[in-house]
Amino acid sequence: MISYLVGLMVSPTWIIERYVIDASDLETTANAISIDQIISASDLVSHPDSVDGRMGGKRLVVYEDLSQSQRQYYQMTANAHYGAWSLLPASVAILLCWIYREPLTALLIGIASGALLLQKYDLTDQILLPSLATNQAAGIVILYLWLLGGLLGIWSKTGAAVAFANLATKTFVRGPRTAKLVAWGLGLLFFQGGSISSVLVGTTCKPIADREKVSHEELSYIVDTTASPVACLLAFNAWPSYVQALLFVPGVTFLASEASRIDFFFRAIPYSFYAIFAVISAFLLSIDRGVFLGRPFREAIHRSRTTSQLDRPGCRPMSFSKDSTTGIPKGYQPHSLEFVIPMAILILVAIGSFTITGTPQVRWGFGAALLAASVIALFRGMTLQDLVSGIGQGIQSVAMASVILLLAVTMGGITQQTGGGIYLVEQLGTTLPYWTLPSILFVISIAISFSTGTSWGTYAIAFPLAMPLATSISHSQGLTDLSLYLTICFACVLNGAVFGDHCSPISDTTLLSAMTTGSDLMDHVTTQIIPASFCAILATLAWTGVAFLCV
Repeated sequence: MISYLVGLMVSPTWIIERYVIDASDLETTANAISIDQIISASDLVSHPDSVDGRMGGKRLVVYEDLSQSQRQYYQMTANAHYGAWSLLPASVAILLCWIYREPLTALLIGIASGALLLQKYDLTDQILLPSLATNQAAGIVILYLWLLGGLLGIWSKTGAAVAFANLATKTFVRGPRTAKLVAWGLGLLFFQGGSISSVLVGTTCKPIADREKVSHEELSYIVDTTASPVACLLAFNAWPSYVQALLFVPGVTFLASEASRIDFFFRAIPYSFYAIFAVISAFLLSIDRGVFLGRPFREAIHRSRTTSQLDRPGCRPMSFSKDSTTGIPKGYQPHSLEFVIPMAILILVAIGSFTITGTPQVRWGFGAALLAASVIALFRGMTLQDLVSGIGQGIQSVAMASVILLLAVTMGGITQQTGGGIYLVEQLGTTLPYWTLPSILFVISIAISFSTGTSWGTYAIAFPLAMPLATSISHSQGLTDLSLYLTICFACVLNGAVFGDHCSPISDTTLLSAMTTGSDLMDHVTTQIIPASFCAILATLAWTGVAFLCV
């Protein structure tokens, strides 16, 4: 009801942004119009050549004649927000997640709240269908439902995961500590991206950790904490290429070209204090030296070690918990290579495609792994009927998690359309003391990422606003080292988005970490948020100190 009334009574505020673009990056310059025709946001929104922008607003390519022979092109975007009400849909979803510990209902109610705010009353045709009919949604269905679910089903049917766990236990793992160290080490190895790492590490390590009485809360924390934080530290992946496009600031020479912006990304890595502290925190937990874990986390550890209960009584794990050996056909002998070979193919295809194309083709990797697992199982004597049955069971086991993931993506899109991130960043001003801006940007990025459940979406919102703001404050307050100051502010946005994405119950990496480790989603969230927050506090103190003492 509140969302409905706000949608009727509150008019959106439009914010115009303008970015310099290279004419060579445009398919055609014929559709560009003179900047003199765009005086207000309403001119941009209503112009017939404007198209839908990344925030649900509008964007348009314009030009300005600098001289008779020189023309500069810009992309102008108009995005709307509803003031503090912009945060209502995400707040509703997150609050209900915390209260009822049931993400599906919470996300649906949050989506409905956003639809009413946007005055889109047909939830199916105006909200769900446009969101689910995107490449992103199709990619989730193909990767996490069909390919991942099918692969997990085959491994369950053949007993390959259990066979691998037995082998690892005999050769290296000697207890909970070494089992967790395997997960932490694989998290460093699979540094291509947050969701990729969550799936690979969780899938590989769950049977090992289960065998050694490692609680699902512990494993999901290690899997989640070595996902996005590692990806932004060992950034030989798609992150720099994506982020650099958002960093251009007019007049800042060291951000003028793509190469210089990528170099800037790598120079900022030593200042990614949150990611560094988070990875260290996961390592300390792996060796049973975790600090500031909080009572729920310590209770989970004590429960699993003393009672062998890997989950809290009464919880709702995000994957089925039946015995992995009960479905193996009679007479079929599991072998660890049935797990190792498909996993090796998956990794090689993902890394090889990244080396060749610049983007890790994860679906190729999972498709090749699924095909390899199927061929091996058939070659070793499994019937086609048993194989298809295993694939079906695997898909069923991840169906609910995939639905929640799709709704989380829709929820993130709703929050972007209502302009929650735009509103938060707009609250900052150029009169702030320069040494307070890094911590404020960190908190703002956390709020955006936690509300939308995406780090990359937060970058698209925050960087084009935060970097010019930091530049303006640097000039107005006479700072001597603009490069260092921008580096610190950049690292704060980068890491704030990672923290918010890491801890949000509507984040894809949070959902996938819980799903692949068999943890209850909200148990995973409530146990990891305390050590993650401790790392965030340490990082904030570090950024503030560096900004105050060194700039």
